[in-house]
Amino acid sequence: MRTIKSAKVFEKVFKRGRRVSTPRVRVTVMECSDEGGSGRVAFIAAKRLGNAVTRNRCKRLLRAAAHECGLPLSGQAMLLFATPKTFDASSHEVARDLERALVKAGLRS
Repeated sequence: MRTIKSAKVFEKVFKRGRRVSTPRVRVTVMECSDEGGSGRVAFIAAKRLGNAVTRNRCKRLLRAAAHECGLPLSGQAMLLFATPKTFDASSHEVARDLERALVKAGLRS
């Protein structure tokens, strides 16, 4: 899975992307045709969620959900943000919310 590592790309997606929220995950998505067609994903858990153990668990849940939903989508750059409800959820619940967010964003039907 290709991830977004550049702060420049991260800022670009954050500023220009479409935002969609569900209780367990927030998604910011932007079309990126200049990347050669393959999509990229970033997993974010802010410090306000808790200590390192909490943030790492949230990111693991987001990664598992992304894998279950078949991310990254080609031609899309996505930022997946953990919410306070992410920590207490199972990976299947997070995947269900992520799928719902993709439908809201118009990336799935």
